[in-house]
Amino acid sequence: MSEAAATTALPVVEMWTDGACKGNPGVGGWGAWMRSGGHERELFGGSPLTTNNQMELQAVIEGLTALTQRCEVTLHVDSTYVMNGMKSWIAGWKRNGWKTSAKKPVKNVELWQALDEQVNRHEVHWVWVKGHAGDPGNERADELANKGVELVRSGVQ
Repeated sequence: MSEAAATTALPVVEMWTDGACKGNPGVGGWGAWMRSGGHERELFGGSPLTTNNQMELQAVIEGLTALTQRCEVTLHVDSTYVMNGMKSWIAGWKRNGWKTSAKKPVKNVELWQALDEQVNRHEVHWVWVKGHAGDPGNERADELANKGVELVRSGVQ
């Protein structure tokens, strides 16, 4: 690696995110677990009335927002909604003024816009993982999302 490349390399972060919802809509939680070098960070929170898709989006937004500088992020999600939205649908939504191909408003548009803003701050590599299938990072993010649900239920938030 050249000296110039070494000085411009982005910090590398591996992140897993997950959302949870007890009832849909219902009490929800989101979780993000990230690691970089020898460091780890856990984030979680929730909402008293939300949907699973909203919590899946919120988890990614919160994880990326927590990064204080531009990073190279390998982002593991178990949500096909988030994955398809970011890899397949968002360009068309933006081109169509945040309308679907059926000319209807995009659901959760504020969350998609916030996610788009955060993704543009970083170099993100998307990785889909099957939920509840033993991926250690996904299992940890799921635990954090459920801690978010409990936080809301306890009234601490």
